[in-house]
Amino acid sequence: MLKQRTLTALVLAPIAVAIVLFLPTWAVGLIIAALCLQATWEWSRLAGIVTRQAGIALVAANAVLMGLLWTIRDSALAWYVIGAGLVGWLAALLWMRNFSWGAAPTREHAAVKILACELAILPAWLALVHLHGQPDHGHAWTLFAIVLIWTADTAAYFAGKRFGTTKLAPNISPNKTLAGAWGALAGAVVVATAGVWLLGARGALLVALVALSLVTVMASIVGDLFESLLKRQASVKDSGALFPGHGGLLDRIDSLLAAMPLFVAGKALLDLLLSA
Repeated sequence: MLKQRTLTALVLAPIAVAIVLFLPTWAVGLIIAALCLQATWEWSRLAGIVTRQAGIALVAANAVLMGLLWTIRDSALAWYVIGAGLVGWLAALLWMRNFSWGAAPTREHAAVKILACELAILPAWLALVHLHGQPDHGHAWTLFAIVLIWTADTAAYFAGKRFGTTKLAPNISPNKTLAGAWGALAGAVVVATAGVWLLGARGALLVALVALSLVTVMASIVGDLFESLLKRQASVKDSGALFPGHGGLLDRIDSLLAAMPLFVAGKALLDLLLSA
């Protein structure tokens, strides 16, 4: 499994880096939208939508909504959508405290899980295209945020394998450990310090961005755990089988869905405070 995960990552990572750094924002937005729509399809399966027609309708509706969100990506309205995403992840925290809620395969529970999907997918996509389109190193900051979460995920995996004994949330994901969470944060400190330095941050701004990066990684862990909750309630190991050794696409971007709105909102707030 580790060999498969490594080979898949070695193939996909350079492609992702090239897309983020060298393509214009409209092209990146289209590509990420396609990935988010695939993740929406997988989420619909976890939510209990079993008919193909209903799943296609949900994906089509999200495609239309993304088109509408594109038109407001640089306006004040975008922050309401991103803010809704942040509220959604706070609600997800409460859900995980009552992890058995929503497990019964009812229409009401399926509807709530689809609402959670909308509050995860759409704000994350909008936050990413907003950040990528910024004139001040938007491409580089987008890559930084993605690499930060990739590094945290990887560090969590190896720290958990080597030192993991105490479970982080055994009722939700028995494989995740406190050691893995600490490993993710340690990896984030290294990458964040180096990354924001290369992007020109110094002094108090550097410290503030590293702190934001740590909070962002904490959010990414919440995203990972929440998808684990959905999979546990759906009695499946992976959201799909798109990538060898990695499961479905949702398995790969669950951390980013929770992390991206928080990072973009936090960075915007720091920029606003510095310009005041």
